[in-house]
Amino acid sequence: MKRPYRVVVAKPGLDGHDRGAKTITRALRDHGFEVIYTGLHQTPEQIAETVLQEDADAVGLSLLSGAHLTLFPRVMEELRSRDLGDVLVFGGGVIPDADARALSEQGVAQIFQPGASLKGINAWLEQTLDERED
Repeated sequence: MKRPYRVVVAKPGLDGHDRGAKTITRALRDHGFEVIYTGLHQTPEQIAETVLQEDADAVGLSLLSGAHLTLFPRVMEELRSRDLGDVLVFGGGVIPDADARALSEQGVAQIFQPGASLKGINAWLEQTLDERED
C-alpha cells in the first residue's frame, strides 16, 4: 500500500443489517486502511458529508434492503455536489448482476456480492487506490 488510505464504510437508508459492514470494516482496518464506519440509517447527505469531513479516498456502501439503484446514485450525486466526484465508490450486498452492471455504468467502481473474500476485497481496494496515486 502506497500510503494509509482513508475509507468510509456506510449503511445508507433503512437497512438494519450491519454484520457485513462491520466485518468489512474490521478486515479493511486489519489490512492497514484507516476506516470510518458511519453506523446504521445514514442518508446520502450524511454519508457524503462524512466523506468530506474525513477527507476519505473511498466510500464503501453496504446495502441489503434492495434500494441500491436509488441510494447508491444519490450518494454519488451528493459526493459530486461537494466536489468529491473523484472519491472511489464501491459497494456490497445482495445485488443482482443486472443491477450491479447498471451501478457500474453509473460510476460505482465495484460491487461485491455475498461470498466475496475479504482478502480479495482488500487486494482490489489497495490496487485500485494505488493505481490512482500514479
